[in-house]
Amino acid sequence: MKRWIMSLGVFVMATSSVPAAETARPNIVVILADDLGFSDLGCYGSEIATPNLDRLAANGVRFTQFYNTARCWPTRSALMTGYYPQQIRMDPHRGKLPEWTRTLPQWLKPAGYRCYHSGKWHVFGASNPRTDAGFDRSYQIEGGQNNYFKASDILEDGRQLSKQPGFYVTIGVADHAIRCLKEHTEKYSDQPFFEYLAFTSPHFPLHALPEDIARYKAQYLKGWDQVREERWENLRRMGIVTCELSPLETAFTPRDFTPPVLQTLGPGEIQHPVPWAQLTDEQKQFQATKMAIQAAMIDRMDREIGRVFDQIRAMGAWDNTIILFLSDNGSDATIMVRGGGHDRGVAPGSEKSYLCLGPGWASTGNTPFRRHKIWTHEGGVSTPLIVHWPKGIAAKGELRHDVGHVVDVVPTLLDVAGIMPALADGAPPFPGHSLVPALTANDSVIRDYVFFQHEGNRALRMGNYKLVSAMEDKSVWELYDLATDRGEQRNLAAAQPKRVREMSARWQELQEQFTRDAGDVK
Repeated sequence: MKRWIMSLGVFVMATSSVPAAETARPNIVVILADDLGFSDLGCYGSEIATPNLDRLAANGVRFTQFYNTARCWPTRSALMTGYYPQQIRMDPHRGKLPEWTRTLPQWLKPAGYRCYHSGKWHVFGASNPRTDAGFDRSYQIEGGQNNYFKASDILEDGRQLSKQPGFYVTIGVADHAIRCLKEHTEKYSDQPFFEYLAFTSPHFPLHALPEDIARYKAQYLKGWDQVREERWENLRRMGIVTCELSPLETAFTPRDFTPPVLQTLGPGEIQHPVPWAQLTDEQKQFQATKMAIQAAMIDRMDREIGRVFDQIRAMGAWDNTIILFLSDNGSDATIMVRGGGHDRGVAPGSEKSYLCLGPGWASTGNTPFRRHKIWTHEGGVSTPLIVHWPKGIAAKGELRHDVGHVVDVVPTLLDVAGIMPALADGAPPFPGHSLVPALTANDSVIRDYVFFQHEGNRALRMGNYKLVSAMEDKSVWELYDLATDRGEQRNLAAAQPKRVREMSARWQELQEQFTRDAGDVK
C-alpha cells in the first residue's frame, strides 16, 4: 500500500503556492556544475565572465545559504532522490539503492514529462540513467573528469562514442542537451520536459580551449590574496555575505597529496596556500596560469549554458521553464596526477597536461569561507543557487537568505509541477522542504536542521548555530554562530558546552535514523 506524505513544512500543494494563472506544468532545467566554488560566478562576486548566469540571477533569485553534501556523488544522489545520501546507501561499496527509492524522472514521467540527462552522472546504485533512473535520453560521462578532450569516455543512450576530432566535453554536453530539446520540439511539443544538464566543469584536470585561456592570461598574476579580497568586497557589496574573510590556512595540505607529485608537476607547484608574496616568480607564473585555465573552464561553461538557453527561447518555452543552477560541492584543493599523466612539455591546459587547482586558488573559489570540497566547513558545502522562472517568480535580482539544501530540490520541483507524491512502502518522509514559498519572500522556509557527514567530516546546522568536526580530529567539535560568523573564525564550543552536547547528540540520532532508513543495521 502506498501512503501520502503530508508532514508539515515538507510540501506546499502547488495549487496554493504556484500562481493561479499558471495552468500548464512548467518545463524544468537543473544545471549542476562540478567543483564550482561559492564565489566563482560574476553574480556571486567573481571577476570571471559569466554573463548568461548573471542575467539569469538578475531576472530571478539568488540564495545565499544553500548547501550541498561536500562531494560530487552524494550531492548527485540527493539531487536525484530527495534524500540524504546516508538514507539511500550512497556509498561506492554498499550496493544498490533501497527498493523504495524513486528518482526525479520516476516522479515526473507519470505526470507527462519527457526527461533528458546530459553530462556527469555518478550515482552509485543507479549506474544507468535510463534503465535505473528513468531518463528518456542520456549522454553519460564515464571518465570525462580525467580528460575533457576524449569523446570515447561517453555513453550516448548506452552506446560508446567514437573518437571525435576537436572534441571538448563542455561543448559536447551542451550539444546533447540542444539535440534533445530540438527533438522534443519536433516530436513531443505537447509534453513538458526535464533537462538535467550536469557539466564536469571545473573539476580537475584543468583542461580548456586555448582561445578561452587567452582571455585570462595575465588576470591572476596579482595573486590569490588580492583576488580573495576583491571577491569578498563584491560579496559584501551585493549583500550576499556579511562575515569576515577567513584567513588562508597556510599549513593546510590537500587530500591525497604525496610529495612525488611535486616532482611530476615541477618547481612551480606548491603544497600549502602560503601568502602570494612568498612565492617565487616561477611559482607565481605557474599558479596564475592554473587559475587562468580554471577561469576559462567556467567561462566556457557559461557560454555553453547560453546556447542551451537560446534553444529554450527558440522553442517558445522560456517563460514557463524553471531553471535551477548550483554546484555539487565547494572548490577543490586537491593536487594529484592520474589518468594519462602529466607532460610538462606541453601547454598547460592541453590534453596531455594534468593540473589541479590546489589550495591557494580553491580558497579563492570558496571566498569568504573556510576549507574546501570534502570538508563540511562552509567552504566545502556552500553553493550558489540561482532560480529563474518568468511565469512563476515575480522577483528580479533579489536575494533569498532562507537556509536550503540539495535534498530540497526534489520537493521543490514536484511542488511546482503540481505532483503530490505517494511514497512506496518503507520510504521515509522526504527530509527536505519545498522552496516555492521562498521564491516569493524571505523567511518562508522553516527547518529543524541541516545534516552533513562525509569521510569523517561531520556537521549539523540548527537555526544559526553550526556544529562541525573535521576528519583530522574526529573527537573535536567546533561550534559557530553563522549569523555573525559564517567564516567560522570564533569557535564557541568551550563557551557553550551544553549546546555542543545537545547538538552532537542530535547529530548522532540523525545518523542512526538515516542508517535505519537505508535498511542497514549496526
